[in-house]
Amino acid sequence: MIDHSAYPVATVEDIVRLRRRLDAAALPAKTSDRNLLIGSWNIRHFGRVYRDWEENPGSPKRNLRAMAAIAEVARRFDVLAVQEVKRDTAALRMLVGDFLGPDWGVMVSDVSAGSGGNVERLAFVYDSRRVVPSGLAGEIVLPPTPEGDPVTQFDRTPYIVGFRTQRERFTLLTAHIKYGAVPEDRLPELQALASYIASEIRDRSTDASEENNLIVLGDFNIDRRGDNPLFQAFVSTGLMVPEALRQLKTTYGTEPKHYDQIAWFMGEVDLLTTGRAGVVDFVGAVFPELTPLQMSYRVSDHFPIWVEFRIDRSTQQMANTLGVDAGAPDPFAGVAD
Repeated sequence: MIDHSAYPVATVEDIVRLRRRLDAAALPAKTSDRNLLIGSWNIRHFGRVYRDWEENPGSPKRNLRAMAAIAEVARRFDVLAVQEVKRDTAALRMLVGDFLGPDWGVMVSDVSAGSGGNVERLAFVYDSRRVVPSGLAGEIVLPPTPEGDPVTQFDRTPYIVGFRTQRERFTLLTAHIKYGAVPEDRLPELQALASYIASEIRDRSTDASEENNLIVLGDFNIDRRGDNPLFQAFVSTGLMVPEALRQLKTTYGTEPKHYDQIAWFMGEVDLLTTGRAGVVDFVGAVFPELTPLQMSYRVSDHFPIWVEFRIDRSTQQMANTLGVDAGAPDPFAGVAD
């Protein structure tokens, strides 16, 4: 892990401002045996890295200063789903190997074939001190029709990976839905993914299933939530976006969008939610001397999106023993001092 004392002044100033933004976003600290922080981030063209700290006017691309900012965000999560990883995984490997350090791991998919896939991969970066892969990993391939005919596959194949903590198991499915100049062109992929998740994963899950506690997250290129047809396609089979995220935009600009989502099936995730979720708006905090568009090629044009779960079940367990309501303001008020 690179020593912060070795960072140039401009990079340190970025990190100071970025930490203020992370705190302002109310992103909780990772607390042993108590919480689980899951994030998703489309990191723009996450591939090649220029191995210098200062801006190179001839090559205005991602450099070490940008990687330091990306790492500052990534290390705040237990697991971070990353979209738009390129065929060249130099940036991903540098993030984990050089900036986050030996306690971190990565799971990465193959490159999506075809022009629509934009030579992209999907990845999960995780803090192995707190979570480890469960053994489940795969790409989502749509089954043929009942008549045996092939169907059109996703431009960028969604990626599913299982993880476990000391007490919990959960499954993350990340996707980057095709963009398309016309929003309606995105509908078939959104509908196909929602249908597949419901029929091929949710309906076959049991207590012994590898796909329990399924959480769907990524860049779904949904312009807005609510009555938007794209969002309605995404939630059409029962996926639920937590209340804390529903009004938050995940891109910058004069017309920011709700492209990025985290969702699960209500009542079918055994993890305990805390109600806390959000996005991290870093525009102006990093590379403040650049325009937001220029900055986006160093860091990203999307904001990280996150949700917190509670993995400490001691209150519920003690309440069950005492026969009281764990959801009461003070469930143990009847216990004498």
